[in-house]
Amino acid sequence: MNIVETEVIRVQHCSARGVTLLTSKPEGFAFQAGHYARLSVPALAEPVWRAYSIVSAPHEPWLEYFFTVIPGGALSPHLGALQPGDTVLMAKAAMGFFLADSLADGEVLWLLATGTGIGPYLSMLRQQGVLQRFDRVNLVCSVREAADLAYDAECRAWAAQHAHCHYVPVVTRGEVAGGLHERIPTLLRSGALEQHLAMTPLDPQRDRVMVCGNPDFTADMRALLNERGFTPCRRGLSGNMLFENYWQKATP
Repeated sequence: MNIVETEVIRVQHCSARGVTLLTSKPEGFAFQAGHYARLSVPALAEPVWRAYSIVSAPHEPWLEYFFTVIPGGALSPHLGALQPGDTVLMAKAAMGFFLADSLADGEVLWLLATGTGIGPYLSMLRQQGVLQRFDRVNLVCSVREAADLAYDAECRAWAAQHAHCHYVPVVTRGEVAGGLHERIPTLLRSGALEQHLAMTPLDPQRDRVMVCGNPDFTADMRALLNERGFTPCRRGLSGNMLFENYWQKATP
């Protein structure tokens, strides 16, 4: 693996365990919105590498990541403890297949996320051009409490600036202004999410769905979409649903 060093620009603890990390961008490093980078830190006795979605847009002069610090985790506590000027190791090549271009053409793009799964979507909305091929874009992000919506202000501003874009914050505990209270799969099964957006139920002919989040969420969404006749994207074949697969329970 080719490795490059990046310098920490900013570390911000934006919720109880959520952290945004900003680093320098190596010269010549290129990626697409939806890609992830593999990161590590040089202080570890044994190298530990983890994949983190890139939040920044490809044209921005830095790299941004959003992650959860997992107590006792092999890497995330070390990343969360970094200070400006510290070094982060990064695999030189960006990776991943969670790209909107992989989806077949459609009318409505749904970007569904839990927690830090919103990361790749932020890269897409900051680039804007990625989303222009759809008549409507619905960004839905679920967290436990409203305080965990680290990018809430940015998402609200983005939706306000683009008439075809809509943002729905969802919490499973408490309430959130302009949002909903329940898990996303539950809201879809009941029709409450579509009703909130004044839409008819998910339709594989019209809708394209991207899903990024915790394993239980992605498993529930895969079952729901399969029931409704959605087909997955595969290498060389466009589909109408796409899942981010690198998040695994055993990988803190």
